[in-house]
Amino acid sequence: MWLSDTSVTRPVFASVISLLIVALGVLAFDSLQVREYPDISTPLVSVRTAYSGAAADVVETRITQLIEDQISGIEGIRSIRSSSRDETSDINIEFELDRSIDEAANDVRDRVARVLDRLPENVDPPVVAKQDSDARPIMFMSLSSDRMNMMGLHDYAERYLVDRFSVLPGVASAGVNGGSRPSLRIAIDRTALAARQLTVADIEAALRRENVELPAGRLESDAREVRLRLARGYSTVEDFRALVLQEGEDGHLIRLGEVAEVRVDVRNRREAFRANRETTVGIGIVKQSTANTLETLEAVKAEMAQVNATLPKHMQLIASSDDSLFIREAIDSVYHTIVYTTLLVSLVILAFLGSLRATLIPALTIPVCLVGVCFFLSLAGHSLNLITLLAMVLAIGLVVDDAIVVLENIHRRIDHGEPPLLA
Repeated sequence: MWLSDTSVTRPVFASVISLLIVALGVLAFDSLQVREYPDISTPLVSVRTAYSGAAADVVETRITQLIEDQISGIEGIRSIRSSSRDETSDINIEFELDRSIDEAANDVRDRVARVLDRLPENVDPPVVAKQDSDARPIMFMSLSSDRMNMMGLHDYAERYLVDRFSVLPGVASAGVNGGSRPSLRIAIDRTALAARQLTVADIEAALRRENVELPAGRLESDAREVRLRLARGYSTVEDFRALVLQEGEDGHLIRLGEVAEVRVDVRNRREAFRANRETTVGIGIVKQSTANTLETLEAVKAEMAQVNATLPKHMQLIASSDDSLFIREAIDSVYHTIVYTTLLVSLVILAFLGSLRATLIPALTIPVCLVGVCFFLSLAGHSLNLITLLAMVLAIGLVVDDAIVVLENIHRRIDHGEPPLLA
C-alpha cells in the first residue's frame, strides 16, 4: 500500500511520476517498430533452379533430390519443403528462429555450389534467395511510357531499375512482370525441314556451333601488344537467316532462312501486366522472410521518388499495389478503437457517478497507462502491431475496473461520513 498511501498524501509527487511515465512513453513510442504482426517470422531460404524442356519427374530426380541431399546437413534447419514442376525446381529451407538469415543463406549457397558439377549440362545455375519461393510481392510498381513498347520498357526496367530496388534493406528480390525482353524467335517449317532431311536437333547444333564468340589471344611485338577478338558474325535477323545448317548432296548450302521464319519478338507472350486500364511493365517487390513490411516499403517509396526524378519525360513509375496501406489502415482502426473506448468508458462513469471530478480520475488513468506501456514495450524489444494494440484495448477494461472499484469505494466511505483523506 506504500504507493497508494504516498500518492494520496503527496499528490504533487504522484502527478510528477505520472507525467514522467507519459514522457518516457511518448519518447519510446517514436522509436517503436510498427508491424502487422509480432516479429516471429522464421528465417526462410529458397533455392530455385530452371531446367528448360524437362518434365517434372526429370527435375525431381536430376535436380531436386541432389540439392536436398546436399543441404540437409546444414545446422539449424527446422524443415525442408520442395516441389518439382515442369522446367522448375523449388526448395524452401526453414531455419530455427535464432538462426541468422544471412548466415543461413551463405551456408545454403556453399552447399549448392558443391553440387553444381553434378547437375545436368543445360540447367540454369540455382538461385538462392532469402525468401519463400512462393512469396507474394508486397508491392507492385508499373512503368509506363507513351513512346516505348513493352520490350523497350522491359529492357529499361532490367537495366536501370531492378538493381536499384533489389539492394534496398529488407528487399529479397525485384522482378519485372508483364513485358518481356527481346529475343530471336525461330518458327520452323516442318515440311521444309523434312524435305531437306533435317531435324530440330540439327538447327540447335548449328546455332550452338556457329553463334559463339571466342577469345583469340594477343598479338605481341617489340613496340606494342594488341588483344585479338573473333567477332561473332551473327548480330542481326539477316545474319541468322543466312546461317548455314548443312551442305546438301549437290553442294548447296542449306540456310536457316529456308526452313524457318526468323524474327525478333518478345520472349514470353503468355503474360501481361495491366494497371489503370493500360498494359504496362510491372516491377514486383518481394521482401525478405524476416523483414518489416512497413519499413521495407518506406525505403521502396523513397527510392521510387528518386527514380521518378531521373526518368525520361515520357516515362512514369507509379505504385499499383501496396500492402502497407492495409496494414496502416488496420493499425489506425485499432488506435481509433482505443480512443472510442476511452470516451465511452468516461461517459459511462459520468452517467453512474454523476460527478465530473470523479470521472476525471479514471479518464486520466487510461491514457497514462496506455502511453506508459510503450516504454516497457521498447525495453522488451517488442513492436507496435495488431496483437499488442488489441492487448491494450483489452487492458483498458482492467484499468477501468480497478479505477472504478477504488473510486466507488471512496465515494461510499465519504457518503458515510469519513474524511476524504481517510476514505
